[in-house]
Amino acid sequence: MERIALFIDGANVYAAAKRLGWNFDHRKILEHFAGLGTLYNAFYYTAVPAPIDDKQKRFVDALTYMGYTVRTRPLRENTDEHGDTSRRASLDIELVTDLLTTTERYDVAVLLSGDGDFERPVEVLRARGKRVIVASIPEMTSAELRNAADEYVDLGHIRASVERPGYRLPSEGVRGEGGRTSERDVRAALYAGAEDDR
Repeated sequence: MERIALFIDGANVYAAAKRLGWNFDHRKILEHFAGLGTLYNAFYYTAVPAPIDDKQKRFVDALTYMGYTVRTRPLRENTDEHGDTSRRASLDIELVTDLLTTTERYDVAVLLSGDGDFERPVEVLRARGKRVIVASIPEMTSAELRNAADEYVDLGHIRASVERPGYRLPSEGVRGEGGRTSERDVRAALYAGAEDDR
């Protein structure tokens, strides 16, 4: 029985859900990929506001309750020369650190991300004899990362196994009230989906 380790790039999963217009059930994702063998661990990487708000705290607590090891970093606000403010946090270093420092504990790494920055770590894992499965959606997956992996899973093709029914998200390009899709509404639906699984 192969030992499975799951590594979920929360920002990538959030963006994929927004593109697809339907929500992921985090418990079902865990069960689906754990079904490939014996689950060693499931890591979930997500940015949190500073200070963390109640909704995000409940989301992180729900993931932990389901069995995820949750890694967080605070969102940082940056203002450019035009006065536009953006909030971001990168957890790539945390994800790669876990990928490479836990290799003795798993045989198969399942990476839910399409970020091309993970191409080289995936190549390193394969050189160490690990099998790597990348799961995302094609339009958000770099060709280099897909090529570096042993197997690619289109999340749209496993919808029946990982969807959270009843939590529809506005897909990209679909406008809500006021002419735009609210990121807050999308995140709220994701958080509600996790909380209800507790």
